[in-house]
Amino acid sequence: MEEILKYFGELTPRQIGQLEQLDALYRDWNAKINVISRKDIDNLYLHHVLHSMAIAKCLRFEAGTQIADIGTGGGFPGIPMAILFPECEFHLIDSIGKKLTVASAVAEAIGLENVRFTHERMEDEKGLYDFAISRAVMPLGDLVKVCRKNIAKKDRNALPNGLICLKGGDISAETRPYKNAIAEYDLTTWFDDPWFKEKKLIYLPLR
Repeated sequence: MEEILKYFGELTPRQIGQLEQLDALYRDWNAKINVISRKDIDNLYLHHVLHSMAIAKCLRFEAGTQIADIGTGGGFPGIPMAILFPECEFHLIDSIGKKLTVASAVAEAIGLENVRFTHERMEDEKGLYDFAISRAVMPLGDLVKVCRKNIAKKDRNALPNGLICLKGGDISAETRPYKNAIAEYDLTTWFDDPWFKEKKLIYLPLR
C-alpha cells in the first residue's frame, strides 16, 4: 500500500480501505483458485494493483464512462480501476468462469457497486463502451479485432474512445501496423520501481 499511496495521494478513505482489503482477499482466494502466481502473491500491490492503476495516469475517466475489461482474470485491471473511478461503470469479461468467481467475490467483499461480470469471450460481447482495457491478455492485433465492434462512436473523455492496454517487453512488431495512430508510454514515466522498466501502456483510438 505504501507504493499505491506514493503515486496516488488523492485517494479517499473509502478507496484506501477498499485497496487495503485486497491483500487478505486475494491471498484467501488464491489458495483455492490460482489467479495469481503463488510466487508473486507477495507482490500483489506492485505487480498487479499499481500496474493496473497505470491506466489512470494516462486518462482520468469522466463520470459515466463505460469501460470493458477484456480477459480480466482475477479482476485486473478492472477492480483497481473501478475503485479509482466509482462514478464509472466497469464490465469485467473473461472466458474462464472460475477466475470470474474470484473477481466477483472480491468486488462484493469490498463493496464495489460499479462493476458487473460476464463469463464469455469478448468476440461474443454485444455491448458498446467508451474504452476497452486489458492487461497482457493477447497480442494487440487480436485485441483490436475482438473489441473494435464494441467501441461507441460518441466521445466523452479527453481522449477519443478506444483501447488502452498494458504490455511488457518488445512489442514493436505488435504496434507497427498502428504506428500512425498509437500512443505508447513507458510506465517508468510514472513509476520509478525497477519492475516497471520494460512495462508499457498502449492507447489506440478506435472507430
